[in-house]
Amino acid sequence: MTSDVNVPYWIFSIGAGLGVLLIGLGIFVVCQALAGTFRRLNGTLDEVDRQIAALSAPVAATLGHVGGIADSADSAVARLTGVVAVLENVAGAVGKTTSLAGEALSPAIVNVGAALTGVTAGLRRLVNGKRGESHE
Repeated sequence: MTSDVNVPYWIFSIGAGLGVLLIGLGIFVVCQALAGTFRRLNGTLDEVDRQIAALSAPVAATLGHVGGIADSADSAVARLTGVVAVLENVAGAVGKTTSLAGEALSPAIVNVGAALTGVTAGLRRLVNGKRGESHE
């Protein structure tokens, strides 16, 4: 009895088909596990979005307040810079005035001192008489 059926070919074909089926089932299981992981991740991200939405209004208000404080500080610094520049100019002018006054008053003070010395010497002579002579 001869048969046209090639048994090893059929065994190989059935084995290859079962192998491909098992590989497909394995990929399906892996994809199911990834889908569950992504589902949990999506839920977590939704919760984070809700929490961020709840915090965004207070954070925006705080940042606006901080921006206002920074603007106030900037304007105060700008005004203080102007005041410092004016004070530097005034200090320079006072320094020049002081040096001019010192230069102008120095000779006058020396002259007053010399005049007082002369007046004192004259009063001594008047009271004591000339040097070497005594009052009788």
